[in-house]
Amino acid sequence: MQLADFIRLSLAEDIGDGDHSSLACIPAEAQSRARLLVKDTGVLAGLTVGTAVLRAVDPTLKIQTLLTDGTPIKPGDIAFTVSGNACSILTGERLCLNIMQRMSGVATNTAKIVDTLQGTNCILLDTRKTTPLNRFLEKAAVRIGGGQNHRFGLYDLIMIKDNHIDFAGGIAQAVHRAKDYLKAQGKNLKIEVEARNLEEVAEILACGPVDRIMLDNFSFPDLRTAVALIGKQTETEASGGITSENAINYALCGVNYISMGALTHTIKNFDLSLKAY
Repeated sequence: MQLADFIRLSLAEDIGDGDHSSLACIPAEAQSRARLLVKDTGVLAGLTVGTAVLRAVDPTLKIQTLLTDGTPIKPGDIAFTVSGNACSILTGERLCLNIMQRMSGVATNTAKIVDTLQGTNCILLDTRKTTPLNRFLEKAAVRIGGGQNHRFGLYDLIMIKDNHIDFAGGIAQAVHRAKDYLKAQGKNLKIEVEARNLEEVAEILACGPVDRIMLDNFSFPDLRTAVALIGKQTETEASGGITSENAINYALCGVNYISMGALTHTIKNFDLSLKAY
């Protein structure tokens, strides 16, 4: 339902009361064909969504998929062909491309970083720094690229960050209230707590078990010290200032996870085009 609603609203935004450029230039009965051309090197993502857009525009369009999401691609590859009503192809073209270019960009960037982490036990996570109402697509692209998803929203994890701690009056108050809340509400959610320094790591550990400690903007020496201090007591996650260039350095500090907002919020769209042939 989420995908169907997304496509419906996105098409309504683009088409309005009609694709007048196509309607003005192309005979209504004209038939044509096009192919999705790859013009860059990376990982394909969004093919299932992009072709769903074309089918939503016109269920009579004939689509032949030649590749699948997650396929390594290079310039000259053809992801799919489409044939049928020419106006329908033109009407769905831009939304199809917007989705596939964005998702392939996210997947390609994710795959590059995952590749640099090979040989470590560190898992790459995304964040909630996503485009509003596009989160489900961007997080799907992260998975296609080999990463894993952090929480999807505010509802599926208790994540106690710096502002929660400051507003609650301290780490102990925030953690104990969170545990009491879950018990009172009958909810089974994991608890993750952010630490800004080694002193806060010790405070979190003193509160009793939590599921993960996020080590935010730690220097590499402090990160290694924190990992040693935490040991097997809980999972560890590094965040803040992590880039594709330094991700491996964080992983080598021994954390279980690294989370990167850059997986979704600073992405160059992948170069794809839909061309008649």
